[in-house]
Order: sequence, then C-alpha cells, then structure tokens
Amino acid sequence: MNVPAGLSSEMCEMVVQTLKQVTARELPDDYILELDEKDEFPSDVIQKLLSPDVGMHLIFLPENVGGLGGGARDICRVSEEMAKADLGVATAFLAICLGTDPILVGGTDEQKQKWLNRIASEGMIVAYGVTEPAAGSNVAGMQTTADQILDSDGKVTGYRLNGTKQFITNGGVAQLYTILAKTPGGLSFFVVERDTKGLEVGRHEDKHGIRASNTTGVVMEDVEIPAENLIGLEEGQGLKQANAVFGYTRLMVGAFGLGGGQAPLERALAYAKTREQFGSPIFEKQGYRFKLLVDNWINLEAGRAYAEQSALTIDNGNHDLATEGSIAKVWCTEAGLKAANDSIQALGGYGYTREYMVEKMYRDVRITTIYEGTSEIQQSIIGMFRWKQTVRSKGQFYEDLAVTMDQLHEGNSLVGGEMVAAAVRGLNNVVQYLHNGRLTRNQVVMFAMADMMTICEVASAFSLKAGRLAEEGHQDATHFAEMSRVFARKACSAVLDGGQRCLGGLTAGDNDEALASGTELLAELRNSMPLILTAGQWRDMEAVGETLGQLG
Repeated sequence: MNVPAGLSSEMCEMVVQTLKQVTARELPDDYILELDEKDEFPSDVIQKLLSPDVGMHLIFLPENVGGLGGGARDICRVSEEMAKADLGVATAFLAICLGTDPILVGGTDEQKQKWLNRIASEGMIVAYGVTEPAAGSNVAGMQTTADQILDSDGKVTGYRLNGTKQFITNGGVAQLYTILAKTPGGLSFFVVERDTKGLEVGRHEDKHGIRASNTTGVVMEDVEIPAENLIGLEEGQGLKQANAVFGYTRLMVGAFGLGGGQAPLERALAYAKTREQFGSPIFEKQGYRFKLLVDNWINLEAGRAYAEQSALTIDNGNHDLATEGSIAKVWCTEAGLKAANDSIQALGGYGYTREYMVEKMYRDVRITTIYEGTSEIQQSIIGMFRWKQTVRSKGQFYEDLAVTMDQLHEGNSLVGGEMVAAAVRGLNNVVQYLHNGRLTRNQVVMFAMADMMTICEVASAFSLKAGRLAEEGHQDATHFAEMSRVFARKACSAVLDGGQRCLGGLTAGDNDEALASGTELLAELRNSMPLILTAGQWRDMEAVGETLGQLG
C-alpha cells in the first residue's frame, strides 16, 4: 500500500495546535492593528516561530536536514491556519519556503546539506529573488546577469551578479537569498548571503495590505559569489527549477486565500448572531444569511476540498500539477477575497472601520489574487492546458471525470454527483465546439473556458469529499452533502452562463454558421441540465445556514 508523504494526522494536528497557541498569544488584535498602522515587520513574532521551541519552518524541510518532512497536505493546513492569524506573517513564511524551494528541487546533495541544515538549525529568514521592475511575471524578460569569473586556466570559479529585484518578500530582513539571473548557459538560481559585498536592500514598499510583511527591492552591484553557490552546479536550470514548484507554491497561496477569507467570515458570522435589527438577529434574515454567509462558506469549503485533493496527489508522488495548482490558486483566492469583501458588507458601517479587523483582513487577502501569478495568468494557464488536454484526448479527459461523477452518484445520490457529471459533459461539449470553430483564438473565450473548467473540477472534488465523509460515517457528512449539492448546482449554472459568454461575441454576418450551431449547443446545454436536476437549492442553503447557526 502506498503511504502518502508527510506527517501523521496526530503530528500535523500537534503542529497546528502549537501554531494556534503561539499566534493567539503573540498576535492579539490590537498588536496586529498596530503593526498594520506602523507598516512594521514583527521580528519578535517571526523569531519566536523560527525558534527551537516552536520551529514552525521545519514543517517544509526534509527530515535528513533536521526538518519535520511535512507533506503538501500538512503545509496547506499550516498555511491556512497561519493566514487566519495574520496574512502578513503567513506571507513571510511563504517566502522562506519559496526561497528554499530552488535548493530543495535543484540543489546537489552537498548544497542541500549545507544550506538546508543552516536554515533548519539557525532559523534563517530566506527570500526568493525573481521578480524585476521591467519583467514582472515575464521571466523571459529578466535583466539581472551573472557573469562568469574565470581563473587563468579558463575555469569558472565564481559569478558576478548585477541587477535589481522588486517586490521581494523578506527582502529587507532576509539572511539568505535565492536569486534568479541570466548566465551564459541560461537562467540560473544562486544562493547569496545577506552580508555579501555589493548586495543592498532597495526601497521599502508602502503596501495596501499585508503590511506586517517586509517587501523591498534588492539591488546587486558586482556581487561576487563562488561557483559552488550556483544551485545544481549547472547553468540554465533556473526555469526548470522554478516550474517544478509552481503547482506546489500556488497551492500554498490558495490555502492563504482560504484562511484569509475564513477569518473575516467567521467574525461576520459571530456578529450576525448577536446584532439585532427589527426585533431579531440579522442572521435570521434569509437574504442576508444566504448572500453574505452561506454562499461564501460553501465556496471556501469547495476550495478546501480541491486543495486537499491536489495536496494528496502531490503527497502520493505526482508533482506534475501545474494546472491543478493554478485551479486551486484562482478559485481559493478569489473565493477568499469575495468572502472578505462580503464580511465587510455583513458588518455594515462597523465593517468599514479598522477596529473590527475585517477591513484590514480584506486588504490583506487582496494580494493573494496577485502574487505568485495573478488570477488572469492562472486563467491563461488553465484555459490553455485544459483545452489542449481535451483536444488531444478527443474529449476523453473530461468524459472520464464525468464517469467518475456517475459512479459517485450510483453509490451516493445525495452529494450532487449527477449534477456535476452534467456540468462536466456540458463543459466538454463547449470546449470541443470552441476548438472546432477556432474561437479559442480569443482570450476572452479562453478566460471563460478557464472559469468553467475551474468550477467543474472544484465541484467534482467537493462531491467526492462529501461522498467519502458519508462512507466514513463522519459526523459532518450530511452538512457536506448539502453544501456539495448547492455547489454542484452552481457548476451547472456556470457552464450555462459560460457557454453563453463564449458565444456572445458572435453576431449575424460575422460567422452565421458558427452562430447557428452555437445556438443549438446552448439549447443542448439547457436540455442536459433541466430545472428538475437542479431544484432544491433554497432548501439546501437553509439547511447549511442552520448548521452555521449552531457553530460557536
């Protein structure tokens, strides 16, 4: 039997409880608001989390260098909990993990032992230096150079780095940097220590949110480092090393989105139960409860199910999950942002003030849809790769997913499997139609496809989780079945709406044949997802609301 990588459930829970205790003690609301107002990095808290007593950074380091050897599921769980406490602090930890990743995936055994042991034992703060002022997300446009330093025999003994990095988390407080630069052999990562001559910290960024995190530029002028600091000891491996962890790190940012949205939503829920209007708590007002609380709660749970599924896949040895990482990031971060925004609305005027924290939490979670690749970049990735996968498989990729949902429905008719199957088959038909009509040349069409693909794949993970909890006799099985049914209906509606958006750019005279066949396709979609299939939404949302009313 294949045992997934990572900690035992008991050990993971112990790490999470330790994190909760430390953050509850070290990060009370008034201190968090003070850090936000002063735009101040909480060195004391970070050092506490990195101390031998806590060692929170050890979860993402392997055991053979003194770490705990946590798996993707463990790191996602810890990331979400840290984001619930404070997303600025969580971002500082993401940067340590991200900065360590090039060494983990590309370093030689000697480099791993040297640098990872130091990070583990010394609790070093690490920064990841990739982004540049002119390049942004376009790594190919990078300007930082690493020129070879040669001895008299022509042997490479070192490198001389010149360039500027921007928006570097931990940039002003890191003791160690992993820097991506252009070498004669291509883009390559280097390990650079803070006290290396020629390395200077750039301007401190005055940010909209996550103000407890340190974000600066990093300027390098003739920074000389030994050849042994080239990660992997082979030039031109930088992009490969970066791409190897994108699915993983974007999954972590997705977990940040979940935590960053869950924290304000829980405050909004507590407020709604005590705030009275017109003779009763506002939680009892159906429109308020459904729109601002229940819908967001379900969106976050759906994202959590998808993140858990993706993390388990990684822990089982499949690390080629770039598209899944993009799906997790775009859904979980956009859902977190919406939850935080609606939490401000839920508190009314109080939500708009800083005292009640949700305003600050909204400003924090806003960054999750931007860093590690914007939502639009994720849409481009999802649309492109899933479109190609669908075409190459002649529709079998999504048909296989629909069959899985059919089988789930046969075993449990209460978790929405039949609705997700209908949505996935509708999506499959739309994608193939758009491909055959050459409409995928339009980026708006690719984005619309990505939205449909995302919600269908998230819905399938949610229904599978609900089915698994039912099989296990879990105490929350009924609650998850109700939520998964609500979300499955949302997937059906999204495919109908997405199909309409994809075809909405066609007009008579431009492409009459495509317009006519597109109209037929929309009719088929409506027939495949009749009202009787999606009926019962209000009943299920009411049941979810009743469960939320019992929390706390």
